[in-house]
Amino acid sequence: MHKVLNKIFVKIRLLFCKERESYYALYSILGFLPNDLKHYRRALTHSSSTHSSAKKVSASNERLEFLGDAVISSVVSDYLYFRFRKEREGFLSRSRSNIVCRDSLNMLAVELKLDKLLQTDGVEFKYKNNLYGNAFEAFIGAIYIDKGYNACRTFLLEKALPKLNNLEELATSDTNYKSRIIEWAQKNHKEIVFNLISEKALPNGHFFVSEVCIDGECCGKGEGYSKRLSQQQAAKEAIEKLSIGS
Repeated sequence: MHKVLNKIFVKIRLLFCKERESYYALYSILGFLPNDLKHYRRALTHSSSTHSSAKKVSASNERLEFLGDAVISSVVSDYLYFRFRKEREGFLSRSRSNIVCRDSLNMLAVELKLDKLLQTDGVEFKYKNNLYGNAFEAFIGAIYIDKGYNACRTFLLEKALPKLNNLEELATSDTNYKSRIIEWAQKNHKEIVFNLISEKALPNGHFFVSEVCIDGECCGKGEGYSKRLSQQQAAKEAIEKLSIGS
């Protein structure tokens, strides 16, 4: 009964709202009406669409991205802690990394159609593969400012994260190669260092090449459109070369 009355209330409120199209677009994503649109507009405004360095801080989504990242990490940590009660800290850390990795956040942004609402300068961000994931983090930051932590938790656990195919399988998969090789090195008393070999500026981002060295010997190289991705690829190559876990 409460849900029915709530839907009726939403329809009435939207009917008389001046910015009903914006509210309805967000309602279809969130499942509730925002209190203040400005937070969500900022979350969906990339710094490229601002025209001065002063406006980038106040008008773009960069600060909300910082906030949303912390909220997502907190909610996912809470979920994993109570879902996997017998697992150790290392497993929980790997699971959290799998869920909140850039690929997952990019996917969530697209699944929620945030990519359609994101404001940029119109340039195709071919090489900036963290654009949508950053917007998703900022969007969560906007929910936190607008509605609070509990609303963020409900949205993430009931609407956003279930869009990832088989969340539990993702949590238990071991695809964080960097974490795996660091754990292996610590366990076997090896010195491990990740080095940035090169960084190349591209029209809308950067291209990185990294290596991982164990006891002074290069064991793997990797590349990607983020430093993190290049390190993951380097770690993966080293794991395969050293037959770790096989």
